[in-house]
Amino acid sequence: MVGCRLTKRYRQSEDGSSALPECGDSIDPMTFEQILEMDDDEEEREFSRSIVYGFFEQAEGTFKKMELSLSKGDLTQLSSLGHFLKGSSATLGLTKVKDSCEKIQHYGAGKDESGTLNEFDDDKSLRRIKETLAVLKVDYAEVEKKLKAFYHNSSP
Repeated sequence: MVGCRLTKRYRQSEDGSSALPECGDSIDPMTFEQILEMDDDEEEREFSRSIVYGFFEQAEGTFKKMELSLSKGDLTQLSSLGHFLKGSSATLGLTKVKDSCEKIQHYGAGKDESGTLNEFDDDKSLRRIKETLAVLKVDYAEVEKKLKAFYHNSSP
């Protein structure tokens, strides 16, 4: 597992370790560093914290909408929600979350996982979305925990 390579100028945890240790393929360090570079104050990190915590709220709300759309069998809405959350997660460099959202987007559009082949069985697409949504929630919980630890669990 490749660890994040955030430089020492970024906020350290209480034990002095790297801010996002062992993030592996769940967070792209280069993308996340670009967000951190926009902070005026490297101690407070108000700008990046507000973006990250805003994403948490957005993701939680989108998960609820996805569950509702799944219960209704609304593939079009599921595709739209997947696309929406994919963009937000990509902006922060949350690669695993982004990848799952992209799959949901494709399945909702009647495509295969990669978005290249048509899938004509709506029930199969809904099953795949249900499975992918479960993975997405696990991946989200992982990055949420890491990012809250980075910001020392403080709210925006």
